[in-house]
Amino acid sequence: MAEYNFNEIEKKWQKYWADHESYKAEVDPSKPKFYALDMFPYPSGAGLHVGHPLGYIASDIVSRFKKLKGFNVLHPMGFDAFGLPAEQYAIQTGQHPAVTTEQNIKRYKEQLKNIGFSFDWDKEVQTSDPKFYKWTQWIFMQLFNSWYNKKTDKAESVAELISAFEKEGNVNIEAACDEKTPLFSAKEWAGYDEKQQQQMLLNYRLAYLADTTVNWCPALGTVLSNDEVKDGFSERGGHPVIRKNMMQWMMRITAYAERLLQGLDTIDWPEPLKEMQRNWIGKSIGAELDFPVADKGVNIRVFTTRIDTVYGVTYLAIAPESDLVGQLVTEDQKDEVTSYVDVAKNRSERERMTDVKHITGAFTGAYATHPFSGEKIPVWVADYVLAGYGTGAVMAVPAGDQRDYDFARHFDLPIIPINDSANIEKAADPTKEGKVINSGFLNGLTPVEAMQRGVEELEKRGIGKGKINYRMRDAIFTRQRYWGEPLPVYYKDGLPYLMDESELPLVLPEVDKYLPTEDGAPPLGRAEKWETKEGYPIELSTMPGWAGSSWYFFRYMDAHNENEFVSKEAQQYWENVDLYIGGSEHATGHLLYSRFWNKFLYDMGLVTVKEPFKKLINQGMIQGRTNFVYRLSLNYSMSPELEAEDTPEIFLSKGVTDRIKKSAITKAETDIIHKLIAEGIANHNKKHGTDFAAKEIDFSIITPIHVDVNIVNNDILDIEAFRNWRPYHADAIIITEPDGNYLCGHEVEKMSKSKYNVVNPDDIIEKYGADTLRLYEMFLGPLEQFKPWNTNGIDGVFKFLRKLWNLFHNSMDEFEISDAEPSKDELKILHKTIKKAQEDIERYSFNTSVSEFMICVNELSALKCNKRAILEQLIVVVSPYAPHIAEELWYKMGNETSITEAAYPLYDENYLTESQHEYPVSVNGKMRAKMSFPTDMPREDIEKQVLASEAIQKWLEGKSPKKVIVVPKKIVNVVV
Repeated sequence: MAEYNFNEIEKKWQKYWADHESYKAEVDPSKPKFYALDMFPYPSGAGLHVGHPLGYIASDIVSRFKKLKGFNVLHPMGFDAFGLPAEQYAIQTGQHPAVTTEQNIKRYKEQLKNIGFSFDWDKEVQTSDPKFYKWTQWIFMQLFNSWYNKKTDKAESVAELISAFEKEGNVNIEAACDEKTPLFSAKEWAGYDEKQQQQMLLNYRLAYLADTTVNWCPALGTVLSNDEVKDGFSERGGHPVIRKNMMQWMMRITAYAERLLQGLDTIDWPEPLKEMQRNWIGKSIGAELDFPVADKGVNIRVFTTRIDTVYGVTYLAIAPESDLVGQLVTEDQKDEVTSYVDVAKNRSERERMTDVKHITGAFTGAYATHPFSGEKIPVWVADYVLAGYGTGAVMAVPAGDQRDYDFARHFDLPIIPINDSANIEKAADPTKEGKVINSGFLNGLTPVEAMQRGVEELEKRGIGKGKINYRMRDAIFTRQRYWGEPLPVYYKDGLPYLMDESELPLVLPEVDKYLPTEDGAPPLGRAEKWETKEGYPIELSTMPGWAGSSWYFFRYMDAHNENEFVSKEAQQYWENVDLYIGGSEHATGHLLYSRFWNKFLYDMGLVTVKEPFKKLINQGMIQGRTNFVYRLSLNYSMSPELEAEDTPEIFLSKGVTDRIKKSAITKAETDIIHKLIAEGIANHNKKHGTDFAAKEIDFSIITPIHVDVNIVNNDILDIEAFRNWRPYHADAIIITEPDGNYLCGHEVEKMSKSKYNVVNPDDIIEKYGADTLRLYEMFLGPLEQFKPWNTNGIDGVFKFLRKLWNLFHNSMDEFEISDAEPSKDELKILHKTIKKAQEDIERYSFNTSVSEFMICVNELSALKCNKRAILEQLIVVVSPYAPHIAEELWYKMGNETSITEAAYPLYDENYLTESQHEYPVSVNGKMRAKMSFPTDMPREDIEKQVLASEAIQKWLEGKSPKKVIVVPKKIVNVVV
């Protein structure tokens, strides 16, 4: 067998690609473009494990395929380099986050290059590089200087808004703005001083300051998003999180809610992911109305999608965070409400929405007046109401809503039937069938009719209006931390102003520590003279993690442009991403914010596309194969001066453990185990001078313990490596199987350092090569599915590559290719493979192509095919999957240019069409012969030839057949 020196080959061609800039992409209007992109990684200190490259390999296969098909391919890579982990490490060690980040990026790049990706490293971006975040800051400035015009349904310049204010005030302005914005005339606007005008403009800006309720983590010293909080604790570190009001920078993403919703119909994304965004946006069509609280001088505004149920309201519920709580609570209820609010408002929104078992609330003591019936309605505080959705208050209709129903039952509040076909004895009934009852002017109408009539009556009486509402809230755009983009904002008289564009990038200052200041200000408060040259203080918070990732895909198109975030020429050519691969966990974070920023940039004429990513694939997770050893707990007798932790550990092999658990172990086996344990303890005592002795052995306490999968092969433990793995395992007593092997248990779990099941791709590449890793990850199963990693199965792929190598070499390990004409069988095998591989890539079904390659090589090997006409095309087809071996064989075949410059072969259907078919011929249902006929031969001719053949004549025994059944391309059956 010819030697396949993959280590030498792979390093050789990786250097060649880098030296020749084989994957560098420039604007070239003469070629069609293809832009493939992976969600860029955060460079953690742990580096890559084998699960991380899955999506990268898939996008690389497509990129290489498209290049072979004549496309100009942009396939870049960069790093989402700002973030909390580097900052937390900096807090612990004092090392600047930039140093840690640079080290981690270097490690990632080494690993990525070892896998042989076709990345254009000339386009690399790092979000923490001032040359990059200069433009993140610049885009923020554009957002600050823009407002959303509902009349034109797009963002426009604040300068135009100011011009309108100067001419006619804001009476005719239809904007996405703070709902509490007062109306004013041009004269009143002119009378405002600068501070008042700037304050008013904050109500309109797409990037604005507002007091809002946030998830505050004191231990991390920062605000966290809802996705970063689980059960009241930070996802990172498990620190307590409280809800508190803070002044924050916000992004008015709600202005784009409808466009974000409609845009989902124009992109090729997984339907479950699109549904996640639809639910997050949460469009509701309904009505808004006021319930007055006369003695408090307050109106409680509610939004409802079921105005037809308005007469079924028996209480109002307001969110614990609502400002209304303080205004409504009566003196006698103050203590109870205050205590309740302190607990309820610190529960996360997710927890409050999903926890339906625990019903809690507090009566404010106040009563509102029903706007139609005039009846008094009690006002409660309830944590199932969220301040961020709707108005932060709900009109509770127990008959039609289950949470309202449960709350009413729990607190003994009335439940009024409102539909003649509903059964509310045991649960709420939200049905829209039947007729409305107990509802004044709505009685006798169907619910649908009552909805329309209810809105008409609200507007007629001036107590409400029809309204479309969205669940999505404006996005918080700041974090109280160090390692993020500084905001190019300074403060004058307490109001924000933008720095001049000439001052960008505003670079992170040096600080003595990466912690908040003693008075609780963000870490930037530690910087010396963090102020403008005029002495105005600069914003102390930094941008969130999603800032840079919301536009980075445009920077790849023109990564070195110092004058624009992307040139018009580059953006118009590359347009947007044709294929984007990444995780579905980013559905309501990065993917939503990217679409928002893209639409804003489109509105401002800065890009020509309405959506950033045409096609999106969510790759599944590669799960780890966890291995276990089995520790026997044993009581020891010992001298008083000895410690229990110094006793030798005892590990039983899985087969032994299983027999013990099933009570299938024999006395002889038990005696052997006792003897081995006694010998092990004796050896330990002799070695360490101790006097441990085993008390009575109890086999009932056997504990599975995770063991490093890298010292396990085919579930067989490397005993010596295990002893060296942990110091306290060195003297372990290890009970093996009768054959001397220690058999480990296994499970499939998420890859995690804590489970010791992380497999480093470097180790796989060192042992098997990068091409084997690439092929094996694709071979594991469909890209979108979760699948377990099992190093045990990688041998088959490795053997395939050696078999492919051997097609080009003779038994003397000499490269040998024939220029002879290929046979029909060889051509059929090749063209079948070309067609299958092309169709698979075009539908992103990579695992089936790997199987096809294996079949092809096996069939060609059986034919001893070494013909150039076959193998040269085959190696081009294989090259997107296994580029290193393909380059080497291509070179050995005498080609002077890289295989990346080759053309993908076309398949010819003529070679795939069967000219003959071999029929099994039966007589009275028993197969008596096999006969081949042309596939286009008429049935009558087949019948004649079958009956004339000697093989069938002898079975007819001179009898005439009753009939002959011919099923084309299937069978022939002669019935006698």
